Amino acid sequence: MKVIETAIPGLLVLEPKVFGDARGFFMESFNAKAFREATGLDVDFVQDNHSRSARGVLRGLHYQIEQAQGKLVRVTRGSVFDVAVDLRKSSPTFGKWVGIELSEENNRQFWVPPGFAHGFLVTSDSADFLYKTTDYYAPQHERSLLWNDPTVAVDWPLHLLDGAPLLSAKDVAGKPLAACETFA
Repeated sequence: MKVIETAIPGLLVLEPKVFGDARGFFMESFNAKAFREATGLDVDFVQDNHSRSARGVLRGLHYQIEQAQGKLVRVTRGSVFDVAVDLRKSSPTFGKWVGIELSEENNRQFWVPPGFAHGFLVTSDSADFLYKTTDYYAPQHERSLLWNDPTVAVDWPLHLLDGAPLLSAKDVAGKPLAACETFA
């Protein structure tokens, strides 16, 4: 597994080894020992999630203010633009974001530690998005950072869509960074 550092310390892009031939391919999508050795992180994943979304769906930017979740995310079908925003007040990168493409072609994974808001925009006809979490879903602690907050200024690739992104009511009602609950 290859680990790529991003502009924000702690956010990591992982490239697993993929073995392919005329029959298809094989890859180990997760191995606790290999993950620990490659990243230096010893995390326990407690929940796996799988979502399918149509082109133009934007999910996020979500986080849990208590029971904060670390997430190891990947795409098994289609492609997304995946984003993490630093919500740790004490961090020199507070309010900054990193975005990467995750796709079935590049097999990349993105490690998003606790303390970040996370979301993605589907850029293919549809996408299957899988993620492991380090804590359980707790709807009473879930919060949403406004996806288009101008102070964060995520550069979503909206030019790839036929119109505006498709958002849930929860995501439309997200709060700007200045009004969000954040981490220490």
